[in-house]
Amino acid sequence: MDLTTTAYGTWSGGRFMHFGETLSEERFIGCIETAYEAGIRTFVTSDVYGNGKADELLGKALSGIDRETYALVGMIGHDFYEGQRQGSQGYPRFTDPTLRGPEGYASFVRTATSKSLERCGTDRFDLLMLHNPDEIGYTSEALWKALGEAKDEGLTDRLGIAPGPANGFTLDFVGCLERFGELIDWAMVILNPLEPWPVGLTLPSCEKHGVKVMTRVVDYGGVFHDDLGEGHIFKPGDHRTYRPAGWVENGIEKANRMRPIAEKYGLSMLDFASIWNLSQKPVECVVPTFIQEAGENARLIEDKIKAFAKLPNIRLTAEEVEAVRQIGDNTGCMTLKGASKRHAVSERCDEWPMREDLLEIAGRNNLGTDW
Repeated sequence: MDLTTTAYGTWSGGRFMHFGETLSEERFIGCIETAYEAGIRTFVTSDVYGNGKADELLGKALSGIDRETYALVGMIGHDFYEGQRQGSQGYPRFTDPTLRGPEGYASFVRTATSKSLERCGTDRFDLLMLHNPDEIGYTSEALWKALGEAKDEGLTDRLGIAPGPANGFTLDFVGCLERFGELIDWAMVILNPLEPWPVGLTLPSCEKHGVKVMTRVVDYGGVFHDDLGEGHIFKPGDHRTYRPAGWVENGIEKANRMRPIAEKYGLSMLDFASIWNLSQKPVECVVPTFIQEAGENARLIEDKIKAFAKLPNIRLTAEEVEAVRQIGDNTGCMTLKGASKRHAVSERCDEWPMREDLLEIAGRNNLGTDW
């Protein structure tokens, strides 16, 4: 089964990535059950969320449901088995040279995938994605050969890549598609009407290489759920407190300028953001973050899930897509991750120096020079 248009990710609900209230295990499982009952048929998890706990809870929620009725997406990339957590950077990528060399990639991929499947209570993924790759992940033939072998062994039906955790990696991603596009079926990237850049630059390359796109952060940190107000106070530790001051108010102002197009089609703002994404080739799947905001009067997360599951089969015109992009244009608004001329040496696992081959790719794909 290939991925469906709507999907649910286990980063929702605040247990493993801190957005809003942290759901209890019982309610977390209940939200997944609600998603399935409401009609969502694709579920996305990563083995690193809770060091396998998200896999386990997803498996419990889907136990007893016919495996042929939903698509299951797994992600591997961080080594929490042998690696030591590195503060805010999380666990190291399994390609970290201090953990293993290329000769050890196949064994890790096979083991990590098998353990994740066991926790999910199944024997195969419909899609297995390389999660938050470092520079080696974008360029290593040995790594992609190892992923190909996992597919050949029946551990997954498809392969993909999920750049992150922050935004960027544009040239690295396009370069990876040029090297290994024949192996890559799907990519998961950050895209929404308030963040058309930089991912919008990569969509033509995805289409060229036949790579389907799943988009996350469709909700823009909750703004498109339409229940954040000006001056919203986030709980201490909420992941969104790392955004610049005023981002909610700025987002609401721009979203309100887009609202007439949503109203033209009778869409909620989350449906509008999702359909704006889906109106662009080759985007075929949307997976928002579902958040139980703090406060007694906050909208129930279960109600958000049920409403999203009924996403209408509507697409915007090319002119409407462009009008929204211009309102939300965020070009240059953030320091991007991945290869950059800012770096002379690689000091973090998600930032590294620019390479000449990437600049050549940028020139050939009209991606600009300001990297």
